[in-house]
Amino acid sequence: MRLEPIPNPSALRRFGFPTVALALTILIASLLALLAGANPFATLGLILKGAAGSKFALLETLNRATPLIFTGLAVAVAFRAKLWNIGAEAQLYGGAVVTVLLGTGVLPLPSFLLIPVIAIAAMLTGALILLGPVLMKTRLGVDEVVTTLLFNFIMLLFVSYLLEGPLKDPMGMGWPKSPALDKAARLPRIVEGLRLHWGFALAILSAIAVWVIQTRTTLGYEIRAVGLNAEAARFAGIPVGRVMVKTALISGGLAALAGFSEVAGLKGNLTLDLSPGFGYTGIIVAMLALLNPLGVVISAIFVAGVFVGADSMSRAAGVPTYIADILTATALLTMVLALKLTRTRIRWR
Repeated sequence: MRLEPIPNPSALRRFGFPTVALALTILIASLLALLAGANPFATLGLILKGAAGSKFALLETLNRATPLIFTGLAVAVAFRAKLWNIGAEAQLYGGAVVTVLLGTGVLPLPSFLLIPVIAIAAMLTGALILLGPVLMKTRLGVDEVVTTLLFNFIMLLFVSYLLEGPLKDPMGMGWPKSPALDKAARLPRIVEGLRLHWGFALAILSAIAVWVIQTRTTLGYEIRAVGLNAEAARFAGIPVGRVMVKTALISGGLAALAGFSEVAGLKGNLTLDLSPGFGYTGIIVAMLALLNPLGVVISAIFVAGVFVGADSMSRAAGVPTYIADILTATALLTMVLALKLTRTRIRWR
């Protein structure tokens, strides 16, 4: 058996296999719900209702999607250049730490100046966190998968130290959390009385900006060229090392915005459980979107809807929320397989 490339896949292949993948995902989720003792159709209906069945549910889904858009964009940018950034979690926490450092009264600025300054500082921090692994890759040949992954654990331990020491809130009754951000450093709510904040709008603008960079600029062309074939790009005169560094700076900065938006827009302070794995989930979001920046928005909303809907479904039907993890993982695996079969055919010999 061998795989044979298809130069121009038909419309039936391009849309048929992803449709089959989606149907297979729903089938597997239904079987899991059945095994848990629940009605599969009612379970899927509860997930949909919990994710978008009301104004509150829909805004909560968009709220959960905000950090996933940022981390998904970070992964999509890096993976496009074959830079395997597995450290979005570390960059997210780096942005969150800087947000707390600058947003608790250090800079006496009005809100319209303070928020952009903090956001830029968070992006620079995330960019610098990823810069180290990239320089080790380009100068020393060190595998960035290992270094970026290890940075996640290093950053979590560093944040734990800060929350138990220099950044510990003296009014927190011993709880390891940072002091609350000043009101001037908080992102305002889009809808008064609900949790959706202007970080979501910033995430949408970031997706559009990344799409413009990838499709309308020389840097975007260079990133795609390096990702397709680094040696051919180098032979054509593209500075591969420099492109990798630029890609890392953009990717790390985007991931750090997830930490900034969670602290400044939602939580108001820093805790060790700020992220339930947004950096890792961003990989799933990016892969489901085929590394397309605009697709990342749709993919992030889908994944967020699954998790928000699963929480509601679990309370109503008594089905474990772990079905959401299985659902997103199955969607990723079946979609990757479907896309592979879209571009290749199986030949037996």
